[in-house]
Formats: sequence, C-alpha cells, structure tokens
Amino acid sequence: MSDPGVLSVVFDLDGTLVDSEPNYFEASRRTLAEHGVTFTWTEHESYVGISTRETVADWRRRYGLRVSADGLLAALDRRYLALARARTRTYPEMRRFVELLAADGVPMAVASGSSPKAMEAILTGTGLAEFLHTAVSADEVGAGKPAPDVFLEAARRLGARPAECVVLEDAPAGVAAAHAAGMRCIAIPYVAAQADAPEFATAALLLRGGQSEFTARSAYAWLRRASP
Repeated sequence: MSDPGVLSVVFDLDGTLVDSEPNYFEASRRTLAEHGVTFTWTEHESYVGISTRETVADWRRRYGLRVSADGLLAALDRRYLALARARTRTYPEMRRFVELLAADGVPMAVASGSSPKAMEAILTGTGLAEFLHTAVSADEVGAGKPAPDVFLEAARRLGARPAECVVLEDAPAGVAAAHAAGMRCIAIPYVAAQADAPEFATAALLLRGGQSEFTARSAYAWLRRASP
C-alpha cells in the first residue's frame, strides 16, 4: 500500500478525526445569543458537515440577522478557537488509524469546512499535524461540501487521482462531496439518526454505529482490500 499512486486517504476533520462539534455548538450558541437567538443542539446538528462560512450565511437568512456574514464569522471563529485550543479530543481509534497509515507511508490530507486558522489550531493542539501535513479548508476553494471542491483540491495537492483516494466522513454533505469527487468513502455518521440519509448509501463502507463501531485495525484491513 505504500507504493506511490496506489491509495491516498483524505480525512474530514470535525466529527471524524476530532470530537469538535460540542465546541462548535457552544461557540455558535454564544454568538447567536448576542443577537437574541436561542440556539439548540438539535438545530446545530443540521449544520454538521457544512462549512462555517455557509453556516453563518444561513443564520443571517434563517434568523433575520442584520450583522454582516463576515462579522458573524469573525465572532464565531474567535469563540471557537478559544474553545478548540483549550479542549479538543481526538478519537483514539482515529489517531491509531492515522499512525498506522503514516507508518505505511500512505499519503494523507485533511479536507474540512473549518477555517484555516481553526484547522491549524486543532491539528497542532492535538499533535495530528505531525502526521497530516496537507490541509485544505473550504475557504480556499470555490464551494464547500456537498460540492466536491475541497476533496478535489486535497487530491491535487497529494498528486493523486480522485479514484485513488478514500475519504473518511461523518456527515451527509461530506459523503455527497466525496461521491461527487469520484472518491470512495468510509462513512462514520456523527448523528446516528442520519445513518439512513440517502447520501450515506453512496459510501463504500458505512459504519452505522459511528465512532463506536470504528477501529483502526478493521479500517486498515478494509483499505488494504480496497487497494487496486
């Protein structure tokens, strides 16, 4: 599997590599409270997998906010970065998987809807930056997930064809983006109730139990079998 051009692995960040959604929820709750909006976890779940820029644009429409999208985004990022630096947990089996791939010389990238600053803070703070040197934010491409742009850019930076890439994703929008990019996908739903979403049906491997069902060894074995 370490031969060049055989397989590359592209990870989503939030909800896939790290359990950052509680931080995003808290940052969102505090940001919207400033504008008189009560924001619940159930409402937050509908934004899982959507880029932060597209999230705040939707907030302005949904809640009739008069503040600019850039102003909302800056406030959200500021709060999120403070929380992320203080408390972001990497899923243990995901870390083991990354380490297995690194030991085997598998090219890897992260492709996320988070801002570049948020990605850098998390990857550095969790130590994942030691293994994941290529990181692409939706802010750097034309459109966020479910558009394929961020995954296609990750493949370009890795020097891999889309068909040579396997994506790990937790959200319907991300799985749809991987499919649109022509990449195989291991889907690990963050929101259990979304496991039956039609987007997940396109995944090459669906772990309905989410992170509780994911193990580094089984994913590594699947990847070896998936190699051309």
